[in-house]
Amino acid sequence: MVAKCTAEFTGTFLLVFTVGCNVLGKTAVWTGVSIASVLMVAIYAFGGISGGNFNPAVSVAIGMVKNMGGPTDMEWKQVGIYCVVQIVAGIAAGMCYLALFGSSFNLGPSKGFGAMEAGLCEVLYTFMLCFVVLNVACSKTHAGNNQFYGLAIGFVVIAGAYGAGTVSGGCFNPAVAFGIDVSSAHHGFGWCFAYLAFELIGAALAAVLFKVVRPGDFGDADTSPEGTLVPRLTSEFLGTYMLVLTVGLNVLGKSPAGAFSIAASLMCMIYALGDVSGAHFNPAVTLAILCAQGGKLCGGAKLSYQDAGAYMIVQIVGGIFASLTYTLIHDGRTFPLGPGIGFQWAQVSIAETIFTFVLCLVVLCVACSEKKSTEMFGLAIGSCVTVGGFAIGNISGGSLNPAVSVGIAAAHLANGGAFYKCLIYTIFEFLGGAAAAGVYKVTHEAPAEKDEEATA
Repeated sequence: MVAKCTAEFTGTFLLVFTVGCNVLGKTAVWTGVSIASVLMVAIYAFGGISGGNFNPAVSVAIGMVKNMGGPTDMEWKQVGIYCVVQIVAGIAAGMCYLALFGSSFNLGPSKGFGAMEAGLCEVLYTFMLCFVVLNVACSKTHAGNNQFYGLAIGFVVIAGAYGAGTVSGGCFNPAVAFGIDVSSAHHGFGWCFAYLAFELIGAALAAVLFKVVRPGDFGDADTSPEGTLVPRLTSEFLGTYMLVLTVGLNVLGKSPAGAFSIAASLMCMIYALGDVSGAHFNPAVTLAILCAQGGKLCGGAKLSYQDAGAYMIVQIVGGIFASLTYTLIHDGRTFPLGPGIGFQWAQVSIAETIFTFVLCLVVLCVACSEKKSTEMFGLAIGSCVTVGGFAIGNISGGSLNPAVSVGIAAAHLANGGAFYKCLIYTIFEFLGGAAAAGVYKVTHEAPAEKDEEATA
């Protein structure tokens, strides 16, 4: 326990100290990347010692899963010890950056936002962080069986920091909240308790939904087709929801790294849920898989046309719910879907078709092929959004996903938007998905067929 507590103290201290140095050093563009990176390297350094929690919300989520009969071994006594050590480390780090800079910054909602908006951001992205931890580091499938766990967990910070950070400050961690609030107590104190409540709600939500998507880890799996579809559809809803929410918060928050943040959200949820539903989170991807593999999920299970239709519906619903959420957080503000300034629909059609093609082709090649990547698939797929977002963001917005397009258009209806635009985008995106399936069949299936003929 001494070794575990030392690891938790060190990792949490480094995390909170890095937060303070970035904020006070005014590294706005790279703040999220820096904080995500220190969390990632600390997890790789200490994960084998203490589990690399560095966050009371994560420890509570793991303890809840254990209490529900899940695949973790952290008793409540250990959870309590970890939480105390982490909060003490956060406060110590806050006092250190206060001494280093001679100044501090206060905790609380950003200007123009209230407790509800900040609380919603903290709940949702603390949920995402804890949910990814549970799936990539604690589930029976992944615990001790992958090398991407630190990358997936750390990059949740990039997903949340650039969008939600402009609303709540982007703590997602009670140790961070206490470190900031105590070190700035001379400016006012108390928000850390509200943030603690928000973040614990997110942790509890993560534990409950972890059980929903992985019932087999709790010994109550239903093997009927109807039963197995529920975890898969829940997976598709959650992944699409977090993706579209991150899109909206980055755009409305005028993020300096929007495409990278959105890509990180996609990557993290793919790593978390890829073995549950295939982690499509995109109707164009689902269409591409149907066309290329005759309805096989990337994990190898059969995806019927009926199930594929259910996937697409759930993805669209997830996108709409997410768009309503970011609209609520930003007090009714939305943004339009359509050609950027100086561009026309013809240019949008080329841009969306080609870069949706890139996304779908990479999904098929790295996640569905017999030569698929066992570790880097999530990074490869997520990076397609970085590629497309920066390349064509000024032309079409870089949607690359009918669920994103429909979500944006649906939210903007209240502010005079035209819904038909998302239907046009969907056509281009489906064309990109179908083209990807065609190239995949030529490059990945034809050589195999020739080899079989030669052998015969």
